[in-house]
Amino acid sequence: MTQKITYDQCLDAMYVLRRFGIKLGLDIIGDILKALGNPQDQLRFIHIAGTNGKGSIAASLSSILGQAGLRVGLFTSPHLVRFNERIRINGREIENDHMVDAYLAVNRANKGSREATFFEITMAMAMFEFARQKVDIAVIETGMGGRMDATNIIQPMVSIISNISIEHRQHLGNTIAAIATEKAGIIKTGAPVVTGVRKKSAIAVIEKAAARKSTPCYRLGRAFRIRRFKNDRFNYYGLTHTWRDITTSLVGDHQPENVALAMVTCELLNAKGFSITEDHVRKGLKKVHWPARLEVVSTDPLIILDGAHNLAAARKLATYLSTRLADRKITLVTGILADKPYDAMMAILAPLADRVIVTRTSSTERALAPEILAQAVRAYAPDTVIQPDVATAIQYAMDTGGKEDAIVVAGSLYVAGDAIAYLNSERPPDPGDSA
Repeated sequence: MTQKITYDQCLDAMYVLRRFGIKLGLDIIGDILKALGNPQDQLRFIHIAGTNGKGSIAASLSSILGQAGLRVGLFTSPHLVRFNERIRINGREIENDHMVDAYLAVNRANKGSREATFFEITMAMAMFEFARQKVDIAVIETGMGGRMDATNIIQPMVSIISNISIEHRQHLGNTIAAIATEKAGIIKTGAPVVTGVRKKSAIAVIEKAAARKSTPCYRLGRAFRIRRFKNDRFNYYGLTHTWRDITTSLVGDHQPENVALAMVTCELLNAKGFSITEDHVRKGLKKVHWPARLEVVSTDPLIILDGAHNLAAARKLATYLSTRLADRKITLVTGILADKPYDAMMAILAPLADRVIVTRTSSTERALAPEILAQAVRAYAPDTVIQPDVATAIQYAMDTGGKEDAIVVAGSLYVAGDAIAYLNSERPPDPGDSA
């Protein structure tokens, strides 16, 4: 009989797995789930891939489907403060005891030809818990890419590809078409695909993949569309419905597009026998919460957290800063991972700041050295200083800033997680996956 371990012991054992790094493939996750009795075969899924917006779409869908009275599983990554954030049911994080039970079950099943990675173990734990809790539908966010991502072991009812830009070149390829090929790997026979992709080369890849699987492809701007208004409201013109004057609690000019992908997915689920009404959609979008995505965590002083962990996300943040915070002095607190295009990201963000505080997260070994990042930043923002960690950087920003200044913490979800941990006096997150 396996001896029960504590929650902290479970976390310690899991975080050791980060030394195995990123290994894409479906064999190991397949073997683990088979040994568990293939819990994923008991479940219905929505599968989401893309460069940016996956989490916002997943959170929106989870909130809407919950309003429709469904029991909804949600699997996302990375976590910001607590591991339990990754596995949720109707917005509630997995309980500590249930997390330990899931880990022990998966660990017993982990007898493959190589050691499973942190992400593979986590994915298997989510499948075990969702089956145990008998969720009606599970919303699953890919970790990296799609085709060889551990989440691609599932058979979804609907697949969603949010958008595509250059990322993770060493794993996914050097061109938009190559990366689109990896993302399009989540498209399955019998599961319509919804996409917000705009780039022609990516569209061609996704539509060809859908055609090969004999499944329809619904593109934003063609099969369904939105019309924005200045007051953050928009109209949605869908497959069979027109819903006007829509609002969401998610902040940013890009969020209506993410929300539209969630809304058209609801239409497709209704065609498969679900009953998701306009009222469910409206209530779900008003209640959705997705942290560290243009999230205001303090108003005095104004502190905004945004992951902005790649070039596309940096552009979206820059649009927000230049339009919504144009009348404020901005202090940018930033730390970036070494495998990200930090120079290009800072070329976009740093000129919008009156000063920059460069730091690093303690939550992953992939963090870029502050001295290297500061050298890149000073080309665009001469008033740049280094602070050794995120907590010190935020406190320094508050101690030395003006009363009306805005403090923007951005550059990495790990940095955002450290910020939340400091501001909430919580334990910061530990590393361990590909995000």
